[in-house]
Amino acid sequence: MKRKQTVSLVSQYLENISRKALEKYQSVIKEYVRNRRGVYALYRKNKLYYVGLASNLRSRLRHHLRDRHAQAWDSFSVYLTTGGQHLRELETLLLRIIDRKGNRQRGKFGNSEDLRKKFRNDFKKALSIELENIFCESTPSHRSNKFKHRIRAIEKEVGRKPILAPFVDRRFHIRLKYKGKLYIAHVRRDGSITFASDSAEAKRLQGKVFMSPSLAAGAVAKHPMNGWTSWTYERAPGDWVPLDELRK
Repeated sequence: MKRKQTVSLVSQYLENISRKALEKYQSVIKEYVRNRRGVYALYRKNKLYYVGLASNLRSRLRHHLRDRHAQAWDSFSVYLTTGGQHLRELETLLLRIIDRKGNRQRGKFGNSEDLRKKFRNDFKKALSIELENIFCESTPSHRSNKFKHRIRAIEKEVGRKPILAPFVDRRFHIRLKYKGKLYIAHVRRDGSITFASDSAEAKRLQGKVFMSPSLAAGAVAKHPMNGWTSWTYERAPGDWVPLDELRK
């Protein structure tokens, strides 16, 4: 059985090459970087000065011999990539991590989620709970009271509390693939589950409220099914993971 070959992001690299080599022996260096894409770094006295990306590394390096960076670097490194799909994200990642003097831009991630605001809110909640425990106070917020009223209304109607309630603070979508069909559902802020109108066989399941992922999955399969492992949710943009990750 043949071993599956993995494709590396960086296929080849050339590090710590003198600027003089680029000036005097371009015919040699061009054989390595001509029409090649990748990330490059410029250094001055072994300290990183500038990071960039290019679809034609030879042309970009030649340009840096005479642009505003011309006198600011004395050596360079190049990292040749196998494709350009994630090249800009790679450059942005480097710009945000590494301290460099020559780059004016910090870089932006295209479709990534900035977790700072969510982290700040979660941190405030943790501090609030800690203060309540220290001073033995119980001062539930208007928002938490609203959640409790909604959960109690469902409990009264169905007879028990939604299992997802402890893990939910906002509405989000979940997906389930079963027998070639994609089922889409909403997890409401109280933890209950309803099926989306564009879900497969939506008419059969529309309007029904489910108190657990397994009940919702069982309604799809028409037999008992583990909803924690069969339903997935989008933990980050494009990152769909089993619903069970919420409990970890």
